[in-house]
Amino acid sequence: MGSIGTGELILVLVILLVLFGGAKLPALARSLGKAQKEFKEGQSEDLQENEDNEQSS
Repeated sequence: MGSIGTGELILVLVILLVLFGGAKLPALARSLGKAQKEFKEGQSEDLQENEDNEQSS
């Protein structure tokens, strides 16, 4: 399982453009970025809590 190639990326972008239209894509990208940021923050908080619990035990 490798990374996504250029052809696959272009195909996904074209499908998104057809499904959502050009006007909604920026809002969709913004919401995906916010979701990714929140996920990473939650993940780092969880890792920090686990480290704190291991140190106090």
